[in-house]
Amino acid sequence: MARRDLLVAAAILRDRVGRILLVGNDWQRMGRVRYTLPGGTVEFGENAHEAMVRETHEETGLTITHIDRLAYCVHIEDQRRSERAIAMVFEAKWEGLLNPRDPDGLIVDACFFPPEEAIAKLDSPPLRDPLYDYLNGESSGRYYAFKGWNGRGGLRIPQKI
Repeated sequence: MARRDLLVAAAILRDRVGRILLVGNDWQRMGRVRYTLPGGTVEFGENAHEAMVRETHEETGLTITHIDRLAYCVHIEDQRRSERAIAMVFEAKWEGLLNPRDPDGLIVDACFFPPEEAIAKLDSPPLRDPLYDYLNGESSGRYYAFKGWNGRGGLRIPQKI
Protein backbone atom coordinates (compact mmCIF):
# COMPACT_ATOMS: atom_id res chain seq x y z
CA MET A 1 0.00 0.00 0.00
CA ALA A 2 1.37 3.41 -0.95
CA ARG A 3 1.90 5.81 1.92
CA ARG A 4 -0.19 8.99 1.96
CA ASP A 5 1.23 12.19 3.39
CA LEU A 6 -1.37 14.91 3.89
CA LEU A 7 -0.92 18.52 4.89
CA VAL A 8 -4.24 19.93 6.04
CA ALA A 9 -5.25 23.49 6.94
CA ALA A 10 -8.38 24.28 8.96
CA ALA A 11 -10.09 27.29 10.51
CA ILE A 12 -11.63 28.09 13.85
CA LEU A 13 -14.38 30.60 13.06
CA ARG A 14 -16.61 32.12 15.73
CA ASP A 15 -19.81 34.08 15.28
CA ARG A 16 -20.76 37.20 17.27
CA VAL A 17 -21.98 35.13 20.22
CA GLY A 18 -18.94 32.84 20.33
CA ARG A 19 -20.37 29.78 18.60
CA ILE A 20 -17.93 27.63 16.57
CA LEU A 21 -18.46 26.80 12.91
CA LEU A 22 -18.41 23.11 11.97
CA VAL A 23 -19.04 21.49 8.62
CA GLY A 24 -20.72 18.12 8.12
CA ASN A 25 -18.71 15.82 5.86
CA ASP A 26 -20.12 12.75 4.12
CA TRP A 27 -16.67 11.49 3.02
CA GLN A 28 -17.79 8.06 1.95
CA ARG A 29 -21.08 9.29 0.44
CA MET A 30 -22.95 6.77 2.56
CA GLY A 31 -24.99 9.18 4.68
CA ARG A 32 -22.63 9.01 7.68
CA VAL A 33 -21.95 12.66 8.42
CA ARG A 34 -18.90 13.52 10.52
CA TYR A 35 -18.34 17.04 11.75
CA THR A 36 -15.02 18.88 11.46
CA LEU A 37 -13.71 22.38 11.39
CA PRO A 38 -13.83 23.82 7.86
CA GLY A 39 -10.63 23.07 5.97
CA GLY A 40 -8.89 20.57 3.77
CA THR A 41 -5.77 19.43 2.00
CA VAL A 42 -3.11 21.91 0.97
CA GLU A 43 -2.76 21.66 -2.81
CA PHE A 44 0.49 21.84 -4.75
CA GLY A 45 1.67 25.46 -4.99
CA GLU A 46 -0.34 26.62 -1.95
CA ASN A 47 0.80 27.36 1.54
CA ALA A 48 -1.28 26.38 4.56
CA HIS A 49 -2.99 29.72 5.09
CA GLU A 50 -3.92 29.99 1.39
CA ALA A 51 -5.44 26.50 1.54
CA MET A 52 -7.38 27.39 4.71
CA VAL A 53 -8.83 30.48 3.01
CA ARG A 54 -9.76 28.51 -0.14
CA GLU A 55 -11.20 25.49 1.66
CA THR A 56 -13.19 27.65 4.07
CA HIS A 57 -14.77 29.52 1.19
CA GLU A 58 -15.55 26.32 -0.74
CA GLU A 59 -17.04 24.54 2.26
CA THR A 60 -18.93 27.43 3.83
CA GLY A 61 -19.22 30.33 1.38
CA LEU A 62 -17.51 32.57 3.96
CA THR A 63 -14.55 34.80 3.16
CA ILE A 64 -11.59 34.93 5.56
CA THR A 65 -10.75 38.57 6.31
CA HIS A 66 -8.00 38.16 8.91
CA ILE A 67 -5.95 35.31 10.33
CA ASP A 68 -5.46 35.87 14.06
CA ARG A 69 -3.03 33.11 14.92
CA LEU A 70 -1.94 29.52 14.53
CA ALA A 71 -4.15 27.91 17.16
CA TYR A 72 -2.49 24.47 17.15
CA CYS A 73 -0.91 21.77 15.00
CA VAL A 74 -1.95 18.11 14.98
CA HIS A 75 0.17 15.21 13.68
CA ILE A 76 -1.54 11.86 13.09
CA GLU A 77 0.75 8.95 12.22
CA ASP A 78 -1.63 6.13 11.28
CA GLN A 79 0.40 3.02 10.40
CA ARG A 80 -2.71 0.91 9.93
CA ARG A 81 -3.84 3.18 7.08
CA SER A 82 -0.27 3.93 5.98
CA GLU A 83 -1.07 7.60 6.36
CA ARG A 84 0.49 10.67 7.90
CA ALA A 85 -1.62 13.79 8.32
CA ILE A 86 -0.37 17.08 9.66
CA ALA A 87 -3.06 19.67 10.28
CA MET A 88 -2.43 23.35 10.96
CA VAL A 89 -5.44 25.03 12.57
CA PHE A 90 -5.77 28.81 12.45
CA GLU A 91 -8.18 31.09 14.27
CA ALA A 92 -9.54 33.63 11.81
CA LYS A 93 -12.11 36.37 11.25
CA TRP A 94 -14.64 36.11 8.43
CA GLU A 95 -17.44 37.84 6.57
CA GLY A 96 -20.35 36.69 4.42
CA LEU A 97 -23.28 34.32 4.64
CA LEU A 98 -23.14 30.56 5.06
CA ASN A 99 -23.55 29.11 1.58
CA PRO A 100 -21.57 25.87 1.15
CA ARG A 101 -20.55 25.11 -2.43
CA ASP A 102 -18.08 22.28 -1.96
CA PRO A 103 -16.77 21.29 -5.42
CA ASP A 104 -16.17 17.75 -4.11
CA GLY A 105 -19.80 17.42 -3.01
CA LEU A 106 -18.82 16.06 0.42
CA ILE A 107 -19.99 18.94 2.64
CA VAL A 108 -23.65 18.45 3.51
CA ASP A 109 -23.98 20.90 6.42
CA ALA A 110 -22.36 24.05 7.83
CA CYS A 111 -23.57 25.42 11.15
CA PHE A 112 -22.41 27.39 14.17
CA PHE A 113 -22.62 25.50 17.47
CA PRO A 114 -22.08 26.54 21.09
CA PRO A 115 -18.55 25.47 22.07
CA GLU A 116 -19.69 22.53 24.25
CA GLU A 117 -21.92 21.20 21.48
CA ALA A 118 -19.20 21.68 18.85
CA ILE A 119 -16.76 19.64 20.95
CA ALA A 120 -19.38 16.90 21.45
CA LYS A 121 -19.91 16.63 17.66
CA LEU A 122 -16.23 15.89 17.01
CA ASP A 123 -15.97 12.10 17.34
CA SER A 124 -12.23 11.61 16.97
CA PRO A 125 -9.67 12.59 19.64
CA PRO A 126 -7.27 14.24 17.13
CA LEU A 127 -10.15 16.50 16.04
CA ARG A 128 -11.75 17.01 19.46
CA ASP A 129 -8.98 17.19 22.08
CA PRO A 130 -6.86 20.05 20.66
CA LEU A 131 -9.96 22.19 20.02
CA TYR A 132 -11.22 21.48 23.53
CA ASP A 133 -7.87 22.55 25.03
CA TYR A 134 -7.69 25.67 22.86
CA LEU A 135 -11.23 26.79 23.65
CA ASN A 136 -10.56 26.22 27.35
CA GLY A 137 -7.64 28.59 27.54
CA GLU A 138 -4.60 26.62 26.47
CA SER A 139 -2.03 28.80 24.75
CA SER A 140 -1.97 28.93 20.96
CA GLY A 141 0.74 27.17 18.98
CA ARG A 142 0.57 23.82 20.79
CA TYR A 143 1.62 20.62 19.03
CA TYR A 144 -0.38 17.38 19.34
CA ALA A 145 0.68 13.94 18.10
CA PHE A 146 -1.48 10.81 17.80
CA LYS A 147 -0.74 7.26 16.61
CA GLY A 148 -4.09 6.99 14.84
CA TRP A 149 -7.45 8.64 14.40
CA ASN A 150 -8.72 6.79 17.49
CA GLY A 151 -6.39 8.90 19.64
CA ARG A 152 -3.83 6.27 20.64
CA GLY A 153 -0.52 7.61 21.88
CA GLY A 154 -1.77 11.13 22.47
CA LEU A 155 1.00 13.64 23.15
CA ARG A 156 0.71 17.37 23.88
CA ILE A 157 3.66 19.73 23.66
CA PRO A 158 4.31 21.63 25.81
CA GLN A 159 3.37 18.87 28.21
CA LYS A 160 1.92 19.43 31.63
CA ILE A 161 4.21 17.67 34.11
